Amino acid sequence: MKAIAYYASLPITDPDALQDIELPEPVAGPRDLLVEVKAISVNPVDTKVRQNVAPEHGAAKVLGWDVAGVVKAVGSDVTLFKAGDKVFYAGSLVRPGGNSEQHCVDERIVGHMPKSLGFAEAAALPLTAITAWELLFERLHVREGKQDEGQSLLIVAPPAGSVDPDPARAPAHRAESDRQRVASRNPSLGQGPRRDLVIDHSQPLSEALKAAGHPQVTHVASLTQTDLHLDQLVEALQPQGKLALIDDPKALDVSKLKRKSLSLHWEFMYTRSMFETPDMIEQHNLLNRVAELIDAGTLKTTLGEHFGVINAANLRRAHALLESGKAKGKIVLEGF
Repeated sequence: MKAIAYYASLPITDPDALQDIELPEPVAGPRDLLVEVKAISVNPVDTKVRQNVAPEHGAAKVLGWDVAGVVKAVGSDVTLFKAGDKVFYAGSLVRPGGNSEQHCVDERIVGHMPKSLGFAEAAALPLTAITAWELLFERLHVREGKQDEGQSLLIVAPPAGSVDPDPARAPAHRAESDRQRVASRNPSLGQGPRRDLVIDHSQPLSEALKAAGHPQVTHVASLTQTDLHLDQLVEALQPQGKLALIDDPKALDVSKLKRKSLSLHWEFMYTRSMFETPDMIEQHNLLNRVAELIDAGTLKTTLGEHFGVINAANLRRAHALLESGKAKGKIVLEGF
């Protein structure tokens, strides 16, 4: 089968950074689906792994953790899918990625694809949708659809081109630069009154929040530079508030959270698949729920740019754009 892989960690300008190769067709394990890959999208994790994870000597490493496709065959213990089902998923970091014609994936982290989307639009969704869902509803314990008065969510957004982790907003919010957004009154999904405010990052956060009518918030989703913003985030949070983050600060003085009894939550969407946690199937459930919300018109795809067919040249272009920091929305490739 066709695949795109690398044999050494190289700059993306090197033609060998990603190569077109041939690999044997994978064999599905007992709980695996063998998926015919129709479309993929590219994420910053692809570039980070390519830059920092060298394959074993002589081995080819296949990247790709956003896939939409069709189930070709199922393992002996599979109960959630059958051959012919259209699916979407983000895969596992500890298994080969999906940048190949066929791909094996555990059924417990796979969802039925939204009926209203094509493969390219569906491939843009899984990784960011899982991250957003787990961060909001499992880490911060916002309850979907519950109209809780008095709740407010502050999002510390990354630079332009990244994805807002709030699935209540679609399409994804874009940030011109590092800035913060307050979703006031009700950070739940798809129901209840809400008001979104963008506050200027050039002002001290506490002053900007007061000017926006929110001297404090109950929840914070910090997506970038948490270590630099920590003092301001602690000040912005109400006593007994919740702080969730997805970035990788080199150091974080958590003692600053003690006085207000603030809780700290990390979100890493690969935890369940890496450790095969007992609740691993929750990613299947949440992707099915995301598909329902897409088909109901509550959520929309985050597709930004379509880079053509799945091959090494187009994937090198996608990696280069992501590394430049200028990507807007998800980069999708479709077909071999």
